[in-house]
Amino acid sequence: MRVASLVLILWLIVGAVAAGRRKYYTAPVENCDQVATIAVTILAGPLNYLGMNPKIDCRTPQPSK
Repeated sequence: MRVASLVLILWLIVGAVAAGRRKYYTAPVENCDQVATIAVTILAGPLNYLGMNPKIDCRTPQPSK
């Protein structure tokens, strides 16, 4: 159990570092796309360094007129 917890924590740390290297933390978050892309990048962890570059496109419903 401890090994799995350690691996999970290291996985998320590597993902957070990858998001930082892509400068996702420098600009203020303005929309759903940015939040989702940061979250998926962190969850992808070391896969970011194997060529994965996740991007999320959120489409929120617009209010009716």
